[in-house]
Amino acid sequence: MMVPAALLLLGALAAMLAPRLLARADWPDREPVVALWVWQCVVAAVLVCCALSMTLSAAVAWGAVRGHVFASAPRGVMDAYAPGTGGPWAATTAVALASAGVWSALMLAREILRVRAHRRRSRAELLVRAPELPGERPGGDRLVVLEGERPDAWWLPGATPRLVITTAALRRLKGGQLDAVLAHEQGHARARHDWLLHSSAALAHGFPQVPVFAAFRDEMHRLVELAADDMASRRHGRLTTALALVELNEDRGVFGPCATPQAHVPQRVHRLLTPPDRLPAAHRLRLTATAALVPVIPVLVAFVPGLRALG
Repeated sequence: MMVPAALLLLGALAAMLAPRLLARADWPDREPVVALWVWQCVVAAVLVCCALSMTLSAAVAWGAVRGHVFASAPRGVMDAYAPGTGGPWAATTAVALASAGVWSALMLAREILRVRAHRRRSRAELLVRAPELPGERPGGDRLVVLEGERPDAWWLPGATPRLVITTAALRRLKGGQLDAVLAHEQGHARARHDWLLHSSAALAHGFPQVPVFAAFRDEMHRLVELAADDMASRRHGRLTTALALVELNEDRGVFGPCATPQAHVPQRVHRLLTPPDRLPAAHRLRLTATAALVPVIPVLVAFVPGLRALG
């Protein structure tokens, strides 16, 4: 049966070509929000290709599955997919893709459990370092100030989110710089960037040999920061946001010659100080609409034999 093979080939092409095309393009840094959407659509298309290929391969291999898949379809549609020509490869493909799907679910569950455990530890530590005052009501959004010699600020998501900032950061940040940092972290929270980071990490950890998932994880970490920088700069100015980044990170060696985990900070500061021109609104709309169509393509490929039979 050719349709499952065509879907796998389509998914492989998307996984190989899309990261290369996005890496060569200059617009993702100019429009990080659009780039986040495009990456999600590409990964969704790869996953849809695998899911449809698994379903159709299983329908070829086993009559019980075929009966459920084509239960409401006319007889001609079932014949169009040639369920009797798959051979042993259909069962092998279906089992392999089903195993990959189960493994993906396990990796996602592991990531969720890991994140929840980390949040519990962080909240317990936060409660020790910043206990609630008498009469203070628990829950709800609140700003937590911690004693600390290292300037830092971060958002702790969850059922009762917390925006945490150290006293060193309060001493270092001047004027609107503090507001810019708070707006940056609130931008992460409002856009739910933590979900993107966790899902991309689960795919990358589950399938380390698949380059598109590793690139997806790396780009999510970079693009969410650019998107949050833009949210802060639109409210408080690019110069103020850039100076706030410098104040928070200059003691960490990120501006030196040695690589650090925050090596992307100098590029973010340079981008804020020399902002690239945004794409025209019509161009952004075309990119968004085109990306939304990408996951639809494998669905159309899967339906081609059935549509021909009905025609």
